[in-house]
Amino acid sequence: MIEQEEKQKPLNFFQDSGGKKGILAWITSTDHKRIGLLYLYSLSVFFLVGVTLGLLMRLELINPGKDIVEAQTYNGFFTLHGVIMIFLFVIPGIPAVFGNIAMPLMLGARDVAFPKLNLLSWYLYIFGAALALSTLLVGKGAPDTGWTFYAPYSIKTGTNVTMAVFAAFILGFSSILTGLNFLTTIHRMRCEGMTWFRMPLFAWALYATSWIQLLATPVIGITLLMIAAERTLGVGLFDPTLGGDPILYQHLFWIYSHPAVYIMILPGMGVISEILPVFARRRIFGYTAIVYSSLAIAFIGYFVWGHHMFTSGMSGPARIIFSILTFLVAIPSAIKVFNWLATLYKGSIDLKPPMLFALGFIFLFLIGGLTGLVSGALATTVHLHDTYFVVGHFHYVMFGGTGFAFFAAIHYWFPKIYGRMYDIKAATRNFWIIFGGFNVLYFPMLWAGMMGMPRRYYDYLPEFHIPNIISTLGSWIVAFGIIMMIITLVKGFRNGKPVGKNPWNALTLEWQADSPPITENFEELPVVTEGPYEYKS
Repeated sequence: MIEQEEKQKPLNFFQDSGGKKGILAWITSTDHKRIGLLYLYSLSVFFLVGVTLGLLMRLELINPGKDIVEAQTYNGFFTLHGVIMIFLFVIPGIPAVFGNIAMPLMLGARDVAFPKLNLLSWYLYIFGAALALSTLLVGKGAPDTGWTFYAPYSIKTGTNVTMAVFAAFILGFSSILTGLNFLTTIHRMRCEGMTWFRMPLFAWALYATSWIQLLATPVIGITLLMIAAERTLGVGLFDPTLGGDPILYQHLFWIYSHPAVYIMILPGMGVISEILPVFARRRIFGYTAIVYSSLAIAFIGYFVWGHHMFTSGMSGPARIIFSILTFLVAIPSAIKVFNWLATLYKGSIDLKPPMLFALGFIFLFLIGGLTGLVSGALATTVHLHDTYFVVGHFHYVMFGGTGFAFFAAIHYWFPKIYGRMYDIKAATRNFWIIFGGFNVLYFPMLWAGMMGMPRRYYDYLPEFHIPNIISTLGSWIVAFGIIMMIITLVKGFRNGKPVGKNPWNALTLEWQADSPPITENFEELPVVTEGPYEYKS
């Protein structure tokens, strides 16, 4: 597959090639692998903050009435949990971490196209995160609007909405710069012989994602600036008492935020497309179909935002059109799932932790996708809109999809990043704890939603008590599993058994470099003579 010199010196992650040491070697480095690790460590911290807020919310909801916090505090937790998980973990997660670490290696490149811009995007990410978290400490506390910042309440509330929307605006710039960098890298930095249809599927997923980041993110940036302008200048954009239109805000918000769902899930699909052929010892089934389905999801995703607004007074024909488009976008997603299952068929399946998380992704994403079709159907959505059914569906797609894909990716590329292997048995046990706890946590939300329990509420009626008890118990199981997973990975980093270049026997280019790779990845750039995934049965 490649022609390349093998003798290389591993990279010392604690000292850069310029001789700088310690933290300075990290925060001034333009090495794509270091920047990916900076994202990984900062993302992990924010993820744990978001998990803590979620646990506090679930603890409050274990019984009707007040348990641990007041309603205003609960609303602040609710908003910050959403902002952290969406803008600080799920959207940047896989592209910023594994796109940075693995994608240039997969393309046979020395680095990304714009290394300094890459570092700037991380600084913008940290600045936006600091602003978002500082809303807890300034003025009247964290915003209480929910992560969607719906007008007109987001204009009238006295909490720190302006600071929060500005934080999201800064994070949007970070996302745009990352997308621009990846697009240029994929177009201009592929090694000799790496034609478009020899690219790994993870690179294709990042390519489709980057176009969404570049084209859709400015819409949310402008919308959030309009919220800030209305709060500070009093212009009537969304406030009906000033001649504004709150429904306009919903249109502008979801024109970005539904494509953003595919920013979240497409890279995860790319990770799964890398892992399945490695651990099934089969070539990927339907490579070309998976490529075009990624591009189709990115394209059709721009046109389905209206299904978030079926109960807001939309005309009948518009609702029918958006419902049809919602079902249409399920087709390329189903193409991926069928191709993944066909890849597994008659494979020599090895249930290592990356494969377990990949299979967990498929199972949970299918539940999320099918419940999404229920929400997209006009007859059922009237009953289910703004109930806990939507919360359950959303978390099955976002956490069950993107979250499990992120966990699969860290277990897959861990030996490449650190040159060591974690405890396989412990990681397998951690998967089953997280997977079981996930379903105990979120499946009762689907049940409560079908019973009619409204979402976003601080309190609920006694008939919804049982699903809430079960759900809170599930949150403790998931949190325990995540803590055990982190302990296992940290032990692997510190004391894990050293591994060679390719412990998984994978065929993509990153596994031909040292573990960890040298500073510029390859002493001599590889030459590709055939596509990846060429396992022989």
